[in-house]
Amino acid sequence: MITDVDGSPVYVWQAGSPWLAVSSGVLGGGIGMRSWVINATVSNTYHRLDPDRHLAELAASLGLTGDGIGLLTAVDVHEVVHREDSGVRVAVTTGIGAHPTWAAGPAAVPEPVGTINAICWLPVRLTEAALVNVVATVAEAKAQALFESGVPGTGTPTDSVVVLCPPDGPAEPFGGPRSVVGGALARAVHGAIRARL
Repeated sequence: MITDVDGSPVYVWQAGSPWLAVSSGVLGGGIGMRSWVINATVSNTYHRLDPDRHLAELAASLGLTGDGIGLLTAVDVHEVVHREDSGVRVAVTTGIGAHPTWAAGPAAVPEPVGTINAICWLPVRLTEAALVNVVATVAEAKAQALFESGVPGTGTPTDSVVVLCPPDGPAEPFGGPRSVVGGALARAVHGAIRARL
């Protein structure tokens, strides 16, 4: 769902009960149980030095409680692209800005950047190792989509990923792009990013 907070759109997902998650989000990042995710649009001149606090304030204003994950983007979240493949669902906002970056490029310098935020839901539980592996799978799919679209870079310095899976049931041990779940995830993320490039 997309809602409005103080004139800016926020993409909101809330679960009836917590899901197991891995995330690089500035709020709620790491591995653990999470009950909600927000992806909030901010100005491309955003310069707050406490984005975690800002996201916590946004979550509170939306009535979200418990542990959750917060992401920021300069992309209007109304432009989110949804894809599904073999039970894997993704919601991706894609912005590359004027200066996409190479992962192994020179030292960071201040410049206008975009953000690619990928929120992903898997139909089966993963081991913690497999959860880490699917983060790499998302990054590989993103880099492939950018390469195929002629973008000179592997992403932006502020890209974030969230992967959620059920907390119960047999745990899949693999999350790479040739695994069943990882392959579906890679295709869904790749397709969502290509749709906006």
